[in-house]
Amino acid sequence: MAPAEGTGENHTTTSFNKYAFACALIGSMISIIFGYDTGVMSGAMIFIKEDLKISDVEVEILAGILNICALVGSLAAGRTSDYIGRRYTIVLASIIFLVGAVLMGYAPNYAILMAGRCTAGVGMGFALMIAPVYSAEISSPSTRGLLMSLPELCISFGILLGYLSNYFFGKLTLKLGWRMMLGVAAIPSIALAFGILKMPESPRWLVLEGRLGEAKKILLLVSNTEEEAESRFRDIKVAAGIDPNCNEDVVKPPSVHHGKAVWKELIIRPTPTVRWILIAAIGIHFFEHATGIEAVVLYSPRIFKKAGVTSKNKLLLATVGVGLTKTMFILIATLFLDRFGRRRLLLTSVGGMILALTGLGFALTMVELHTEEKLLWALCLSIVCTYTYVAFFSIGLGPITWVYSSEIFPLKLRAQGASIGVAVNRLMNATVSMSFISIYKAITIGGAFFMFAGIAIVAWWFFFFLLPETKGKSLEEIETLFARKKRPQNEGLEIQPKTNNV
Repeated sequence: MAPAEGTGENHTTTSFNKYAFACALIGSMISIIFGYDTGVMSGAMIFIKEDLKISDVEVEILAGILNICALVGSLAAGRTSDYIGRRYTIVLASIIFLVGAVLMGYAPNYAILMAGRCTAGVGMGFALMIAPVYSAEISSPSTRGLLMSLPELCISFGILLGYLSNYFFGKLTLKLGWRMMLGVAAIPSIALAFGILKMPESPRWLVLEGRLGEAKKILLLVSNTEEEAESRFRDIKVAAGIDPNCNEDVVKPPSVHHGKAVWKELIIRPTPTVRWILIAAIGIHFFEHATGIEAVVLYSPRIFKKAGVTSKNKLLLATVGVGLTKTMFILIATLFLDRFGRRRLLLTSVGGMILALTGLGFALTMVELHTEEKLLWALCLSIVCTYTYVAFFSIGLGPITWVYSSEIFPLKLRAQGASIGVAVNRLMNATVSMSFISIYKAITIGGAFFMFAGIAIVAWWFFFFLLPETKGKSLEEIETLFARKKRPQNEGLEIQPKTNNV
């Protein structure tokens, strides 16, 4: 008898399923468009402000409105994906991105530019919610960390492409350059909308819809062995409330897994387990942006300018370095998530961020205190600390936020639970991006990064006490980690899987 997926994953082999990887990669490519939209705006804002003659407040609104609209999109995406499936939700996100890119590329004035930015923001909300959920639901426990971190890797790659776009299109005329930067995102949106149609649907969503025959066929494709597919199929049926011995291809959907029933179980009357899961998901999304990553990614040209880099070309090149660092270290995290586990990388990541933010705050404070002379050491320290901060963020908090929050919710609550996490994520992203200029003008730019360092310290303790290790656990088994009433000694390192004597 093959061991069940919820009994320690002893059935999981170390082989690598290329089909599952390809599906997760294609599903995650929607995140490249989102990352590009985020990264390109950091440089485009320099040219937009000059061309459209807008104020710093309007720049802040332009930067942050994307995330306000993404909040709306993410909340809508949860219910949408429960109704039309994970795959068609990705198609919808691509179409919304396409419309937004066309509007921004055309934009003759600030109002049309804002309309395009808002449209793209809704698409972003859909993308951020659906890509990790889809990757989670097709992956095996042994490679789930790798496949679920692909969306964050794609975001970083998109940000890097955005920075490169700034540098090359910035050489065009003022009126054409920034419009090309923003409008070119329409091209991959079209390709992705058609490419997604070749992907399979999430087997877990199919089971919730009662389409067991289709789900089993897909599980055979994305699992390492036939025994693993059978075991995963059995566990998913149990989690969905279907008789595990049922062999029919189509059955009546077991229960309503969308609408008011889900919100009641998730928000109004959650069990202690669901409440802990919800707090963990909201907390990790809150701290991802409350620790300042958006300030560094979006406003890195301003940070380097404050530190003493004055040439526009050098500012954009220094920003490209941020994108390269982010992409490289997220790639490293992607390869090691399933080996070292979520907690170890997360706590190491936040610890390094605290040191880097403190160093950056100190360097920028010294620059502001010596405005009459150029402190080369402070300039170098600012750049080193900025890159160090991005590296530590990218090796842990960046990818793990999406991996962790998408894998911990129970099957029936996963889509809408993940959408709440994304909504919090976008709200914090918007808060930071729309207020950073005002904050550093009020407490100095060095003071702003000291503030982020303080928040990061709180985040480290939150993660240490409230986030158990999920490495190697099936999606159906993870819920039991949050059901423990008492944390066992050394449980913070990792909860060991149970042995199977069958």
